[in-house]
Amino acid sequence: MKSIVTGGAGFIGSNLVDKLVELGHDVIVIDNESANSNDQFYYNKKATYVIEDVADYEKTRPLYEGVDYVFHLAAESRIQPTIENPILAVRTNVLGTAVVLQCAREAGVKKVMYSSTSSGYGLANTPPLNEDMPDDCLNPYSVAKVSGEKLCKMYTDLFELPTVVFRYFNIYGPREPSKGPYAPVVRLFLRQYRAGESLTIVGDGEQRRDFTYVSDAVNANILAMQSQETGLFNIGTGRNHSVLELANMISDKQTFIPPRLGEARVTLADNTKARTILGWEPQVRLEDYIKEQL
Repeated sequence: MKSIVTGGAGFIGSNLVDKLVELGHDVIVIDNESANSNDQFYYNKKATYVIEDVADYEKTRPLYEGVDYVFHLAAESRIQPTIENPILAVRTNVLGTAVVLQCAREAGVKKVMYSSTSSGYGLANTPPLNEDMPDDCLNPYSVAKVSGEKLCKMYTDLFELPTVVFRYFNIYGPREPSKGPYAPVVRLFLRQYRAGESLTIVGDGEQRRDFTYVSDAVNANILAMQSQETGLFNIGTGRNHSVLELANMISDKQTFIPPRLGEARVTLADNTKARTILGWEPQVRLEDYIKEQL
């Protein structure tokens, strides 16, 4: 098998690359290494790395020849930075996804797996959140990622390119970025704890998140690749914790900072569809991971 992983030098992508290599795939990574939130980029010696922008059709199109599967993770992937630069978010997440899909279609790829976000559910829907609920995009990030979802559906319906879309719920784990004030909260808190600093809790800390381990997200991609299914799937544990609960697992040295615009109050996945159709089961609990890190 030959696979492309876009964004494969980053957090989730590099974990997926390792798994695909383990399964014997010939892996090509397309990553422009522009994510300034990453502490570093990660490489597997058995994979091939091409430093290009996924939105550049002319430079990336030849890479898709002979490829069986595409895993599209490259994105502007943080809410607050996309509020600061909406144009870049749309270029990378919408145009980039269109280019990936068109290249895959032209090359006869068997299936495309697209990594999206639970932030597409916004505030209008009452948790637990399921795939039949309407979109409620609160920020440029979710608008751009959900636009990519719709491109996937269109390429499946119109061009018969099989696609699977994952709405991830707050992925955490090894290689999670820790740089800057907008780093994902699990890694941010662990970084602050190890440095002897106060944990910076946004708002009142009562916002709740469905924290999902990175290997569980990787497994969802593998199961989708192996299945004949297409469509949208939530990838979340079906359990959530408040940010304050997370902080209390780590340290009682805490500082509260102002709330942020454009973020949902509560996320909680209804993962029934992924369980029943893909046979996916989350394996790792947040509290167990935190205990291992302290």
